[in-house]
Amino acid sequence: MSAGVWYAVGAYAAWGLFPIYWKLVAHVPAIQLIGHRILWSFLALAGVLAVSRQWRALAAVMSARIVRLYALAAALIGVNWFTYVWAVNAGFIVETSLGYFINPLLSVVLGVVVLGERLRRLQWMAVGLAAAGVFYLTFAYGALPWIALVLACTFGLYGLIKKIAPLGSLQGLTLETGILFVPALAYLIAAERAGDGAFLHTGPAADLLMAGAGLVTTLPLLMFASALRRIPLSVTGVLQFIAPTLQFLLGVLVYKEPFTRVQFVGFSLVWAALVVFGLDGAAARRATA
Repeated sequence: MSAGVWYAVGAYAAWGLFPIYWKLVAHVPAIQLIGHRILWSFLALAGVLAVSRQWRALAAVMSARIVRLYALAAALIGVNWFTYVWAVNAGFIVETSLGYFINPLLSVVLGVVVLGERLRRLQWMAVGLAAAGVFYLTFAYGALPWIALVLACTFGLYGLIKKIAPLGSLQGLTLETGILFVPALAYLIAAERAGDGAFLHTGPAADLLMAGAGLVTTLPLLMFASALRRIPLSVTGVLQFIAPTLQFLLGVLVYKEPFTRVQFVGFSLVWAALVVFGLDGAAARRATA
């Protein structure tokens, strides 16, 4: 396999194994974990920009429009990160995987609604199957699978903004975490003053994991950015299902979360949608070739 494929596999595998990391610090409140994730991610990204001498290039293109655009992206990714970490440590890994299975199909719908893209018949069928799966789970349980929908919607909208945003992935993520840096730091300081801070109070292993959140956030993103420069989007589109598949398997097989017959039916509809979507994409690529 090419280096680009390995980079993509590494990035998606890391994201798929994230539940293990967050479970190791399950005793720390999710909001503090996200505060540290933002804090250390920004410092790590700022360091990468400094080494690659891209700070001047970033400053040169800054404008009020770019700040507004990336502030919205920052808010979406912040909500996504918090929801994911809270859900993992609350025992909802299986539902988080559903959100990331749904996400590609939701991105397609956003492309139609916002960007005016057109869908082929089988793509509409895939969207319909995924919607049927969500509706089935809603009626079977009497409540929306809100964790999955929040994750899918926030990441889908985040991806839409990144599609139209002018900055590269490294500069963009640095700006996003920079926007979140001040409120995150203020919260962590306030928690420390209130006697609720976890950093430096829960043992060196937990401290290392909280500080390491920046590294485990930035490394997969940099690998993903490297993959995008080397391989077609169609390949990354197939590989992206590594992450939710690993999350699902971790939830069911490792952390023994319940996976009922009702869930199986709902998930099966979503999985069928992904199969239809993948087959349509393969047929379209063959026709183009």
